[in-house]
Amino acid sequence: MNMSKGNKIVAAVDVGTTKVVVVAGRKDDEGRIELLAVGKARSNGIKRGVVFNIKEAVEAVHEAVSQAEDAMDADIDEVYVNVEGQQLKTFTLKAERYIGENNIVSEADVQSLFKQAEQTELPEGYKIYHVVPQLYRIDQEAGIPDPVGIPGEKVVVDFKLLVAPELYEKNLRMCFHKAGIDIRKMMIDPLASSEILLSDDEKEAGVILIDIGGGTTKIAMYVDGILCFSSMVPFGGNVITHDIKEGCSILARQAEALKVQFGQAMGDFAPADKVVTIPAISGWEPKEISFKNLSFIIQARMEEIIDSCYYQIEKSGYLDRIGAGIVLTGGTALTPNLGQLIKYRTGMDVRKGIPRLKLDPQWKDLEDPRNATVLGLFLTALNDEDNEMAKKPKKIKKPRSTQPGFFSQVKQQVARQVTLFFDEDQDTEMY
Repeated sequence: MNMSKGNKIVAAVDVGTTKVVVVAGRKDDEGRIELLAVGKARSNGIKRGVVFNIKEAVEAVHEAVSQAEDAMDADIDEVYVNVEGQQLKTFTLKAERYIGENNIVSEADVQSLFKQAEQTELPEGYKIYHVVPQLYRIDQEAGIPDPVGIPGEKVVVDFKLLVAPELYEKNLRMCFHKAGIDIRKMMIDPLASSEILLSDDEKEAGVILIDIGGGTTKIAMYVDGILCFSSMVPFGGNVITHDIKEGCSILARQAEALKVQFGQAMGDFAPADKVVTIPAISGWEPKEISFKNLSFIIQARMEEIIDSCYYQIEKSGYLDRIGAGIVLTGGTALTPNLGQLIKYRTGMDVRKGIPRLKLDPQWKDLEDPRNATVLGLFLTALNDEDNEMAKKPKKIKKPRSTQPGFFSQVKQQVARQVTLFFDEDQDTEMY
C-alpha cells in the first residue's frame, strides 16, 4: 500500500453498527500527519458491532474502502480494524517468575510472563484479544512499570486479559478477506478510542471512557496510567431511536431525524411550547410531537444506559481511584445536556471527548466523537509504522578513499520516531 513518493500509507477501518468508516494516510518526511482519504458506507450485516451477515458486511466494507482508494488513487491491501460486541469480558491473571538470587530481570523474563498469560484457560469459544500488564512487583518492591534491568529474585505481575468470542475475529477476517483486504491488527474498540481521546495525565489520575455507539456502549477505565477494566453494555443510540419510534408512533427514519435534530437528554430543559410536525403517511393526519415529550423519552433510556455503565464501574472495584472523571464519546455523545445528566446520575465530572490530530483544515470535520475509534486506529497504525522504522538496522557506509578529482560521498540515515500529543491549548468542553 504505497504511492510513488513519501512514506508508507496506513489505513484504519471502524466497523460499527450504523456505519463503516475508512481513514487512510501517512506521515510526511517532517513527521506531520498527511491524511489522504476518507470513505464511508452504511453498515449492513452488522448487529451491535458484530458481523453476522458476511455478504452484506462485505458490500459495506468494499464500498467504504473503494471510496478511500478512489480519493487517493491508490490501493488499500491491509488495515487496522476494531473489535466490538456485547460479550467482551475482562479477566485478571497473576503471573510470576523466579529470576534467581542476584540476577537481573531481562526482556526474556517479561516475555515468559506474557506467555503464561496467553496460555491461560478460557471459557469455550473465547480468545484473548489483548494482554495488558499492570504494575510489576520484584521481591518486596511494588509499583514498577518496567522491570527490565532491575535485580531481584522473583517478579510478579497481574495481567488484565481482554477476551471475547473467537467468532468476532473469524467473521471479521472472513469479511475482509472476501473484500480482498488483509487485517494487519485488531483492537478492542474502547482501546482504539482511548489512543486519540485520553491524555497521559488523565490516565495517571484515573479516568473512565464511555463510548455510546449505535448498538453498544463501551467502557474503558485507566488508573495509574494503565488500563485496569473494560466492559460493554449491550445497547446504545439505536435503542433510543426505537423508543422514539414506538412512543410517538412514527417511522424509524423519522425517529432518528427527531433525535438528532431536536432531542436532548434532559426533559426539564426542553421548551414546553415548541412542537415539531411529522408529515402524514398514506392519508393519515400529520403528527405534532412536543420537544419536551421527545426529550423525556430520550432521558428515560439514557438513564438506563448510564445506570448500567455505573453498575459496571462500581463492580470493577476502581471507582474510588478515578480522579479525573468521565470522558464521553460516540455519536450519542453529541446529544445536548447528556453530560449534565451523567454528572447528575453519577456525581462525577464529565467532559466530551473530541479527537484531536494536527490535520489540514479540509479534514477538521473529522474531529467529532463519532470518529474517535477510526482515528484512534489510524494513530495506532502510524505509531506502529514509526516503531518498525526505528527498529530497522541502520546501514553505515565507510567513506571511500579520496582520489584526485573525486569526492567521497557518505550517506547516513537516521530513523525518526514522532509521538503525537493532544494540543496543549485545545478547548475542552466540560459539563
